[in-house]
Amino acid sequence: MTNWSKEIWDWIKVIVVVVLIVVIVRGFLFANYVVSGPSMLPTVEDGQRMIINKIGYAFSEPEHSDIIVFHANENSDYIKRVIGLPGDTVEYRDDTLYINGEAQEEPYLEEYKNETSGVFTQDFTLEGVTGETTVPEDSYFVMGDNRPRSEDSRADAVGFVDENQIVGEASIRYWPLDDFTFSP
Repeated sequence: MTNWSKEIWDWIKVIVVVVLIVVIVRGFLFANYVVSGPSMLPTVEDGQRMIINKIGYAFSEPEHSDIIVFHANENSDYIKRVIGLPGDTVEYRDDTLYINGEAQEEPYLEEYKNETSGVFTQDFTLEGVTGETTVPEDSYFVMGDNRPRSEDSRADAVGFVDENQIVGEASIRYWPLDDFTFSP
C-alpha cells in the first residue's frame, strides 16, 4: 500500500469507530431532548435543550420529584415530574401535595405560586382523577410544574405512566448556555 492509501484507510477506520461510538451512546445511554410547551415552567422552559440519561433507570427506579421524559403516545414524548410511585396514594388539598397522607414540600413551585393569585393546583384525589386508590405496580403518577397548564397524569389522555414508557431522567440542561444546569 502506498502512503496516501494507508492514510485514507486509517481515516476510514477512525470514522467508522467514531460513528459506532456515537450510535451506541445515543441509542443506549443518552438522548437529546428539546422541550416543547409550557407544562414544566418555571423549572424547564419551552425550547430548552436537555440530555436525557437513558441508562440510569436500568440500575435504579424513579424517585419522587425526578424529572423524566416518557413516550406519551406514538408521536410525542413528554417531560414531567414524578409525583407518585407504585403503591402511593396522591392527593392535592388546599394547594398542598399529600403522598401517602403526608404533606410534601415542593420548593420548585414557590416561584410560580408567588406569581399566582388564588389556588395554583386544584384539589384532587388519585381516585377522583384515575379511578384508582393507589398508583398501580410498574406505573408512575406524573405532573408538570405548571399545574394549571399541564396535560399530565390527571388527564385521561396521559394517565399513569408505565415504566416501559419512560425514556429516562432529565440530567443536564445545556441550551441556552446561560441556563446550563445538572439535574434541572
